Amino acid sequence: MPKNKGKGGKNRKRGKNEAEDEKRELVFKEDGQEYAQVLRMLGNGRCEALCIDGTKRLCHIRGKMHKKVWIASGDIILVGLRDYQDDKADVILKYQPDEARLLKAYGELPENVRLNEGIAGDMDDDEDGEGDDYIEFEDEDIDRI
Repeated sequence: MPKNKGKGGKNRKRGKNEAEDEKRELVFKEDGQEYAQVLRMLGNGRCEALCIDGTKRLCHIRGKMHKKVWIASGDIILVGLRDYQDDKADVILKYQPDEARLLKAYGELPENVRLNEGIAGDMDDDEDGEGDDYIEFEDEDIDRI
C-alpha cells in the first residue's frame, strides 16, 4: 500500500471559511471595464452576460475567482473589456446583492436592470401587473366546476 505523501485530503482543498460577510469597499468601473448582468452560465468557467452598453458578451471567469466565487444567472458582475475582441470579456468582480443595490442607487446601473431576478431576462420593464401564468377565478366559476 503506498504511503501518503500529500498534505491532506479533500477538506484541506476546501480551505478555511473566509468570511465574505464583512463589508468590502464598493468598486466602481474604470476605463476598459463595464457592468454586466449574467444571462446564463455556459460551463468551463464561462458565462454569457449582457453588458450595460447593450452588448451581449461571452465572459471568462478568471482563475482567482474560479471555484471560489460562485456566479449564477442574474448576478451583477464587473467585466474587463478586451481591446482585440469586442464580443468577449473577462469577469473581474461579482457584486453582492446589497452592493448591486448601492450601484443602482448611485446611478451607475440604469433603472431598467432587474436586480432580484434569478434569471435575467431582456432588460426592459414588462411589468403590466398581470402575469400570463396567473388566472383569477370568480366564486361562481369555482361553484360550476
